[in-house]
Amino acid sequence: QVKLVESGGGLVQAGGSLRLSCAASGRTASRDPMGWFRQAPGKEREFVASITWSGGSTFYADSVKGRFTISRDNANEKSMVYLQMNSLKPEDTAVYYCAADPDGSWLLADDWGSWGQGTQVTVSS
Repeated sequence: QVKLVESGGGLVQAGGSLRLSCAASGRTASRDPMGWFRQAPGKEREFVASITWSGGSTFYADSVKGRFTISRDNANEKSMVYLQMNSLKPEDTAVYYCAADPDGSWLLADDWGSWGQGTQVTVSS
């Protein structure tokens, strides 16, 4: 089981930046692919970005490509995963979740087995 704890959310004006962090610990945390999802009120949880265990490959939703960057630092059995968010828009407002233990396509929330508690990101216009 991987334990995930997110931090770094907050309120920012449109055009601003935020950096989310996810601390992953557990038996395979440093060898797991990791992902970020988000969920706005009344909407389904949607894929934002993912990264392979080595950090060598990253994937992004079209809506954030060019604005968001996912990265990670692995050390022993722990891993830190980051989501740098630039040029934020009001439509980026959501609760952002860190995810691990993927299977399948990695694009659906159901493909991921472990979740953090989420961190709120609010972008004002």
